[in-house]
Amino acid sequence: MLVGTVLSQNTNDRNSFAAFSRLTSKFKTAEELAHAKLSEIEELIKIGGLYQEKAKRLKEISKLVLTKYGGDLKSVLEKPIEQAREELLSFPGVGPKTADIMLAFWARHDIIPVDTHIFRVAKRLGFAEERDGYEKVKTKLEQVILPGRRIEAHMLLIQLGRKYCRSRNPLHEKCPINRLCPIGTRYAGLSRPLPRHARSR
Repeated sequence: MLVGTVLSQNTNDRNSFAAFSRLTSKFKTAEELAHAKLSEIEELIKIGGLYQEKAKRLKEISKLVLTKYGGDLKSVLEKPIEQAREELLSFPGVGPKTADIMLAFWARHDIIPVDTHIFRVAKRLGFAEERDGYEKVKTKLEQVILPGRRIEAHMLLIQLGRKYCRSRNPLHEKCPINRLCPIGTRYAGLSRPLPRHARSR
């Protein structure tokens, strides 16, 4: 999961999945990756973009996981969330989103990792301001999303961002929640009724 998240940085899903598939077909453990030639890692993940930087990060992370944790991050991810997050953030190339994905999807903590799609959707819907950074957007979303639903919300907001609330040429007219969006209301069809739960707000 950590390798896949690093490979997903600054690239699209198709290319990151291809890079991950190629890399893991050759190297399956932290030990194998730590001892691999940097040039070989670069060649395998080249399709994912920024391959030289990512290859270096992956090799450094693998060495750290191997030497400090015996090749297994379970001991880190089972720590209290703040302690685990701080430790993950100390890894080379691991930022808040990567750490939060590990904590949400491996350790199953009730948090919402924020990727580029969620950044965009949260700001367009008015949950966050344009100048807000990662931590503010994350905090503001977690304040309005019910406990126990944050990982689900993460997945749904990403789908909304990919399919409708796109960075370029957003599909305002087709967006299923355009009547709840400050921008989308301009494009909402008059014949489409508001959802019942929204009418009472």
